[in-house]
Amino acid sequence: MGDSDKVTTVEFKTLSPANQELIEAAIEVRKKAYCPYSKFAVGAAIRTPCGRIFTGCNIETSTYTPCICAERTAAAKAISEGFREFSAVAVVGQQEKSFTTPCGVCREFLSEFADKDITIYVAKPAAVNVMVTSLFQLLPHRFQWS
Repeated sequence: MGDSDKVTTVEFKTLSPANQELIEAAIEVRKKAYCPYSKFAVGAAIRTPCGRIFTGCNIETSTYTPCICAERTAAAKAISEGFREFSAVAVVGQQEKSFTTPCGVCREFLSEFADKDITIYVAKPAAVNVMVTSLFQLLPHRFQWS
């Protein structure tokens, strides 16, 4: 993204085909979410610098603590396949009046693998408008082991 102080909302159709593909992958995987308790389905897609896309959905349990968010599911799949660098993330959830951005735990998790900023596209399932932000914008004072 370049400018980590910038958050914009753009029309889906104005995004590049590659970024549309990333968001569409998050929309599709959201349909596989296992969320019988909250009924709040989230899908995420992560692109690696080589262009490979990994997807994930949220997975709940009745005790909530061991639940896993869509972003961490996608990242864990990428990491388990040997990919530890991400160039873009798409997150799709459904809130009436706002966008569903990554939670604090997911922000910290993604920052573990972010030597440089990562663009984050946040959309609703209809993907008419997309919030474009970045990991460092969402988590400006991330924890880093010195």
